[in-house]
Amino acid sequence: MEYRIAPEDVRVGMFVRGFGGSWLDHPFWFARFAVKAKHLARLQAADVPYIVIDDERGIGPTSASPAPIAPRAAEICEVRPKNTRSHGGAGGGNPGKRRIPSGSGSRTRNNAKTQTRKLVARSLRIMRDTFARIRAGRTIELGTFEELVGDIVSTAGHCPRTLIETIRLKQKDEYTHLHSVAVATLMVNVARQLGRNEREVYEYGLAGLFHDIGKVRVDDAILGKEGSLSAEEFDLVRAHPQDGFDILRATPGLPDAALDVCLHHHERPDGKGYPFGLAGEALSEVARLGAICDVYDALTSDRAYKSAWSPVDAVTAMWGWDGQFDRELLFAFMHSIGVFPTGMVLALDDNRLALVLEPRSDAHRSRLLVFFSTATRSALPAVEVPIGKARGSCRITAPVDPADFGICAEDCQEANLRSADWTCATPGTLAA
Repeated sequence: MEYRIAPEDVRVGMFVRGFGGSWLDHPFWFARFAVKAKHLARLQAADVPYIVIDDERGIGPTSASPAPIAPRAAEICEVRPKNTRSHGGAGGGNPGKRRIPSGSGSRTRNNAKTQTRKLVARSLRIMRDTFARIRAGRTIELGTFEELVGDIVSTAGHCPRTLIETIRLKQKDEYTHLHSVAVATLMVNVARQLGRNEREVYEYGLAGLFHDIGKVRVDDAILGKEGSLSAEEFDLVRAHPQDGFDILRATPGLPDAALDVCLHHHERPDGKGYPFGLAGEALSEVARLGAICDVYDALTSDRAYKSAWSPVDAVTAMWGWDGQFDRELLFAFMHSIGVFPTGMVLALDDNRLALVLEPRSDAHRSRLLVFFSTATRSALPAVEVPIGKARGSCRITAPVDPADFGICAEDCQEANLRSADWTCATPGTLAA
C-alpha cells in the first residue's frame, strides 16, 4: 500500500515511489528507490509537501508518523517555474492571476534538457557497465535498473518529447546500449497512451530496458558491421532473444513482462517472426508493443550500415508492412509520439475528419488539416490543427478510409499538396 508522509518522517528502509509538488523541487532526479542512509538527510530536508512510500517494497510508516497526507490542489505535480507569484490590487493586474517572469519558461525548459542529458549519459554508463558485468560472469544488479526505470518513467511523464529526441540523437557507437533506453522510453510513453496503471507503466519500461540484453553474447564487431552479415553472423544475432531470456531468468525479482518482451520482441502477428513463429493472440500486448518500439527506434537511429530515417518515414513504412505489427497498437504508438503517415485520414470525436500533413521543418510532430464533416457528409473550411494537449473535447479516435465518406484518394492528395496555400484559422489543438 502507498502512503503519503511528511519528509521528516522518512526512515531508512522505506521505499520511495514519488514526491508531492513540482518535480523540480525534490532533491533527486529519480523518484523510485529504497531509502539508504546516504539519502536520509536530503529527503528529510526536501522542500516538498509529502513523499509517497510503498510498504510492499519497504518498511511502512512508523507509529510516530502522521496519518497519510492528502494532497491539496496547489500541490499537484506539474512543471512550472518556481518563482511565479500572484499580483493583485492597483497596478498588479487581475487578482489571482500568475505572472511568469521573463525568461522563466526558457530556464525551465533548459533545466529539463540538462537533466534529460544527464539521465541519458547515466543510462549509457549503466548499460555499458551491465554488459561488462555479464560478460565477466557476474549477475545483473536489479536495484540499479529499478532506479533507472523510475527516472525514465518520471522524465517521460514530464517531458517525453525532450527525452525521446535526446536519445534519438545517439551516436552510432552508442546504439547498442542506448537503443534499449530509447525502447524503454517509448514503451513508457505508449503504456500511458493506453491508460495502463503506474505499475504496468514501470514494468513496460523495465521490459524495454532489458529487451536486447541477449546481444551481450554477440561480438561488437558483428553488431557494428557496416556490410551485410554472413549466414553464420545472422544466426548469432537471431539467437539474442533466447540468450537474453536465459540471462534474465537467472535474475530474481524481474516481472514477467521483461522476460516476455526479451524472448518475443522479434515475433510477428502473422507468424513470420522468430524464434518460435508465434502468431496472433499467442503474443501478449507487451510483446507486440516491444516489437513496435524496437523497430521504430532502429529505423530512426543512425546505424553502422544506414542513416536514420525521419519519424514520419519510419511510421509510414511500419504502417505499410502488412502483418508485421498489431495495427491497433501501432496506431496507439503513433498517437503517443504525435506522428502519423502523411496523407492518412483520421476521425475526430467531434464528427470531423482530418488529413495528416507533413511536419514543419523545425518540428517532428505531424500536423492535421480538418476538412470534412461526417455528420453532414460535406466539406468544411480547411483549418490546420496541430497535435498536442487538448484545449477542448476534440480528440483523434481512429484512422479511416476516406472512400467510406465518398472522398477519393486523389482529392486527399491534392489537398495535401495544396495545404500550404489553404487559409488556416487560429489553430486549435487536438489530444494525441
